Amino acid sequence: MTEQPENPALQGLRSRFLCTAEFEVAGGVFSIGQSPFGEQRIGYVTGGRFFGPRLSGRILPGGGNWSRGGRIAAGAVGTFDARSVWQADDGALIHLTYPGRTLIPDDVRAEFADPAAPPVDPARYYLRIAPTFETASPDLAWLNAVLAVGVGERTDFGVRHQLYEVL
Repeated sequence: MTEQPENPALQGLRSRFLCTAEFEVAGGVFSIGQSPFGEQRIGYVTGGRFFGPRLSGRILPGGGNWSRGGRIAAGAVGTFDARSVWQADDGALIHLTYPGRTLIPDDVRAEFADPAAPPVDPARYYLRIAPTFETASPDLAWLNAVLAVGVGERTDFGVRHQLYEVL
């Protein structure tokens, strides 16, 4: 039996749209191979942009995602270990770190491998991240207390995430 917390503030998650982030990953993602710890993959962020009602700017080159991949019965699973630096429209810098998870069914993975295939509906795979932010900007100091969740999709330029602030 699951017991509900007495405090209404603890009875579930609420969220508010934060922004859309479009990470450019020129050169794609490459694998360094299968080690005893799984397949290690690396994708370097080469740029991008983010935009939303309270936050917008550009994603600076130089970040990246160091991910691991493996298999379960439902398909390929993966982890994220990513970092990037964003520059807000006012010039303020924001450092992001985020773990995440993916589940890519085998039929979707085959479509991803075919460069001539049309984009795959993101409802057919699972791509989620949980970013945290760090900034010295007084105007964006509220970000230092935010945990966000992102729902992602693969694109022809890299990946797009819809980010939501967990309230």
